[in-house]
Amino acid sequence: GHVVNQEGIHVDPSKVEAVKNWKAPELPTEIRSFLGLSGYYRRFIEGFSKIAKPLTFLTQKNKDYVWGEEQEKAFRTLKEKLCNAPVLAHPDGPNDFIVYCNASHQGFGCVLMQRGKVIAYASRQLKIH
Repeated sequence: GHVVNQEGIHVDPSKVEAVKNWKAPELPTEIRSFLGLSGYYRRFIEGFSKIAKPLTFLTQKNKDYVWGEEQEKAFRTLKEKLCNAPVLAHPDGPNDFIVYCNASHQGFGCVLMQRGKVIAYASRQLKIH
């Protein structure tokens, strides 16, 4: 799933090709497949959960499947970000880590950095109870 070398951690090029050729989903199961692959690489995508939210919404039970502009934008944005994913740096020792966070009522996101290099991104949607 990943390519690891001296530069850092990369998205597998064969997965990038698969994403490039992925057609817009027409069924909730197809959205789940796309989100499964893109979610596997979520640590490469800043704000993954916020971007994916319009797609995630269509996978919920008892929701009408309506593919609109918001879903198309989310789909294209995830594809673009996966196809141009950054190389994540390897952690270098136990010091100098910084975590930047941002949160709202809808979700949160953060980035782990060390000496100005991105180690990983993380984000989550929050459920309304």
